[in-house]
Amino acid sequence: MLAIFEFDAVIADKAYDSDPLRDLLAAQQIKVVIPPRGRRKQPRDYDRIRYRERNYVERFINKIKCCRRNFTRYEKLARHYMAFLHFASTLIWLKRNVNGPL
Repeated sequence: MLAIFEFDAVIADKAYDSDPLRDLLAAQQIKVVIPPRGRRKQPRDYDRIRYRERNYVERFINKIKCCRRNFTRYEKLARHYMAFLHFASTLIWLKRNVNGPL
């Protein structure tokens, strides 16, 4: 299933740390950015900086979840969905970066 996508790296949490997945990604020459589980006898190295940046994406998704309209897909056309996603992103940015109440 991963063969239909084109990407440089897979960034995932510890739940995806498995040898079969790592072998599949290595065979496709895809960089694996997955921290090792605690039970691994020989922990593998991973790009800690890239993994840390994954947190920004997760927090953004959690913030736009407050806009129920995005996750219930009221917008059926992709361009309308993207427009509302941009609108929600702008509101989040304004809320964080503008002093004073909105």
